[in-house]
Amino acid sequence: MTRLVVAKFGGSAIGPNGESISKIIQRIKNLNTNSKVIAVFSAPLTIHNEKKRSLTDVVLEQGRNAEKGVKPSLEIVKSTYEKILQLVDDKNKENCKKTIDIHLEKAQNALDEALNSKEFANEVRSRALAFSGEILMSHVMNHILRSNGIKSEAVEFENWPIITDNNIEFTNFLTAESREKMDHTAQLVENNQVVTIGGFIGKTVENVTTTYERGGSDRTAADLGILFHKKYETSIDFEKDSAVVSADPKIVDSGLREVIQLSYNEARLAGMFGMKILDPIAIKEIVENGVDMPITITNMKNPEKITTIKRNLDDQKGHPIKIVTGKENCAIFRIETNCIQKLLTSLEKDKHYSEFIILSPFTKDGLEFSRILFLDGDYVKRNEKYLLAFDSLATITYNRGVITLIGDEMWRVQQVASRTSAKIGESGLNILNMDAQEETSRIIIVVEDTQDNITKAIKAIHQEISDINFI
Repeated sequence: MTRLVVAKFGGSAIGPNGESISKIIQRIKNLNTNSKVIAVFSAPLTIHNEKKRSLTDVVLEQGRNAEKGVKPSLEIVKSTYEKILQLVDDKNKENCKKTIDIHLEKAQNALDEALNSKEFANEVRSRALAFSGEILMSHVMNHILRSNGIKSEAVEFENWPIITDNNIEFTNFLTAESREKMDHTAQLVENNQVVTIGGFIGKTVENVTTTYERGGSDRTAADLGILFHKKYETSIDFEKDSAVVSADPKIVDSGLREVIQLSYNEARLAGMFGMKILDPIAIKEIVENGVDMPITITNMKNPEKITTIKRNLDDQKGHPIKIVTGKENCAIFRIETNCIQKLLTSLEKDKHYSEFIILSPFTKDGLEFSRILFLDGDYVKRNEKYLLAFDSLATITYNRGVITLIGDEMWRVQQVASRTSAKIGESGLNILNMDAQEETSRIIIVVEDTQDNITKAIKAIHQEISDINFI
C-alpha cells in the first residue's frame, strides 16, 4: 500500500513573513522521498509594531473595527503575502500574485459586509478568516513548492473535502458527508507528489463557510487522516518547534525529559490540560472513527527529535509520569447527580463539546452532587444560561486552575499522590480539590487561579517527580 503523510505546518512553523518556509520545503522533500504528502497550513505570522502576530488575530481585529464602524483594512495582511511572494520564482509569480489578490478581495468583501451590518460573526467572520489566512496560504505554498521543482496542487474551496455541521464558528467534522466529497482531493493526491490545503476551515453541505476553534488546523490534519487511511498507509506529522518534553519549556527551564512515546489517551489529556502538543479534539475524532494510525510530533529544526503517538504503545522503560502540565481559567460546575446525565447527553449531542472532566461526587444535606471541571472558563461564561437550565440549584465557581500528571501507568509510581500534594503545600499553595482515580491513572489538583499559582505548582511537582521511585 502506498504511504501517505498528512503534514501540518502551523503559524510558528511558517514563521513571521514566511521566514521558515525554506525549512518547510526541505521537510516536505524529505517526507516525499517515500510517501505522498498532504500539507496542511495554518495562517502565517507577521511582524506588527515589532511584535509577532498571527494574521488570524490581525483579521479578527479588523472585524471588531468593522463592528464599531471603523473601515477595515487588509494592508498588514497584503504586506505579509507580498514578502512571502518573493519566494516564488518568475515562472509562477504572476499566477501567485493573482491568487493573492483574488482571495484578499473575498476577505475584504466579508469585512465590508461586517462594516455595513455592524456584525462580525458566523459565515462573514469565517469567510474573512478563510480567504485571508489558511486557504490563501495553502495556495501560496503550492506556488512556492512548484518553484522548487515539486509537483503539487492546491485544493480549491469549491472542492473542499472537510464537511461540517452548521455550528459556523465552532464547527464539527461530519465523516460520512466528507467521504462523499473527497473524490476530487483523492484524485489530486493520486496525481501529485504534494497536495496543499488550508487547515481550520470547513464548509457545510449547503456550502456555508465554517471554522473550527483556534488550533483547528490540527483537526483538519486528523480529519484528512481519517478520510484517507483506508486508501493509503497513512500517518500524521505535526511539524513544530520541538518534540514533546515533560513540561512546558516556557515554565520549566531545567531538568526537562524528552518524551519518546505517548498513547492516544495521554496525548489527549495533555492537550486538554494545557500542553500545546496537538488539539485534543483531533485525537477524539480519530478514536471515535475507529482509526489506528501513528502520529508524530517532529522538531522541524532537528527532525531526528520526534515523539510518536500511538493507540498501543511499545514496551516502555522511562518514567511512568511523562508530563506535568496545568491549565488556567477553569470553572467547576456543581449539579445534583440525578440531573447530570441529561446535561452530559446534551453536551455530547447538541453542543459536541467534550473539554471537561467529571470529578468525584460529594454528598451534602442528604443530596448527592456531581462536579464537572470545565477546562475553559470562557466557554462556561458564554453558556451559563444553557448550563443552569439543567438544575436550578446548580452553582458555578470560576477562577480555578488545575494541575495534572500525565501517564497511563502512573499506578507504578510509589506515593505519587501524597508527595505531589505535599510539594504543592511546600510551595505555599492551598489545594482546593484533589481528585485521584486508579482506574483512569489520573491525578487532578485544583487551586485558585491567581498570580503565578499554576506555574509554581508545575515547577514544584516536576522537580519532585525525578526523585519518586517507580516499579
